[in-house]
Amino acid sequence: MGVTLIVDGANVMGSRADGWWRDRAGAMARLHAELAALAARGIPGPVPGDGDTGERWFPQVVLVVEGRARAVLDLVDAAPAVRLVAARGEGDDEIAGLAGELPGRRIVVTADRELRRRSEAAGAAVVGPRWLTRLLA
Repeated sequence: MGVTLIVDGANVMGSRADGWWRDRAGAMARLHAELAALAARGIPGPVPGDGDTGERWFPQVVLVVEGRARAVLDLVDAAPAVRLVAARGEGDDEIAGLAGELPGRRIVVTADRELRRRSEAAGAAVVGPRWLTRLLA
């Protein structure tokens, strides 16, 4: 089974002071492009929550968007390894649901404490936004 990164788009976007608040959909489109590039080149080192010290792994990515950032759906083209999910309600509920439903190893990217707890209870590993943004740089 593969590895899926479930990205709390609002949380990751909010962790960067790049003017995202002026254009939420545009900032989410930039994040989407960065995630597509990361998925294509792979991630060096071990999979979080796994003792394996593999050299490079290639995740599927699920980018969860909510609120005004949902407009990103009109701005980006499909990427092979990145699926955009517009939360039907609260983004945290969507992410926690995906953490429990998706097959294989799941890694949730968020700094939200309650979402971290819910994701771990659903069997997913959790990393913070800095882990991801270091890989995107």
